[in-house]
Amino acid sequence: MNNEDEKVDIYGDDHIGSAHETPLRADAFEMDEDLKIEMIEKHFKEIMQILGLDLTDDSLKGTPHRVAKMYVKEVFSGLNPLNKPNAKLFENRYQYDQMLVEKDITFYSHCEHHFVPIYGKAHVAYFSSGKVIGLSKINRIVQYFAKRPQVQERLTVQIGKDLKEILNTEDVAVVMDASHMCVSSRGVNDTNSRTGTAFFSGKFENESVKSEFLNYINTDSGGK
Repeated sequence: MNNEDEKVDIYGDDHIGSAHETPLRADAFEMDEDLKIEMIEKHFKEIMQILGLDLTDDSLKGTPHRVAKMYVKEVFSGLNPLNKPNAKLFENRYQYDQMLVEKDITFYSHCEHHFVPIYGKAHVAYFSSGKVIGLSKINRIVQYFAKRPQVQERLTVQIGKDLKEILNTEDVAVVMDASHMCVSSRGVNDTNSRTGTAFFSGKFENESVKSEFLNYINTDSGGK
C-alpha cells in the first residue's frame, strides 16, 4: 500500500478540510460548460465500461450524457460563481428589529469524499441591520452552496459567512441537520443517524438569543 492509499484509508470517511472555501483550481472556469459535459460524458462512459455494463442497452446508452449534464447543470452548478443568486436588499421599512427565521429549508448536496448525496434541512436566522432580504433568496443561497461537492461543516460556514456579507450584519445563525448516504448506504450502513452543524455569530452567541432560535426551529409547526 502506498502513501496515498494509506491517506484514503485513514481520512476517507472523516470530515476534514483546510478552509471554508471550496477547494477549486485557479483554472476551474476556463473550460465552458458544454465542453465539460462532453468530457465528463466520455470519462463516465469509460467508468461504466470498466464496470462491465453493456452501453448498447437502451436503458444505459444515454446514461453517460445524462450524468454529465446533471453534474454540470444541476447537482454541482453551485461551483460556478455565475450561478450565485442575486440577493437584492430592501429597506427595513417596518422597522422590524426582532429575529427573522427561515426554517425547514430542504437542501440536497453531495459528499466530496464519495460523491453520494447529503440531504436534510437548513434553518437560518438574522437580525436586520437596516436592510432585509427576500425570503426566497435565503433558500436560493442555501441551494447555491449545497450544489457542489461538500462537507456539511464547510457548507454551514459558507452559508453563514455569505449571509453576514450580504446583509451587512454580524447577527446570523445557521443550523443544518442532514442524512449522509456515505454513512447509510455504504461503510457502516447506519440508516438512522443524522448529522447536525451550526454557525452562530453576533447576537446569536448570546445564550438566551441562541436558545430562542433553537427552541423555535425545534418546535413542531403544522404537524410535520
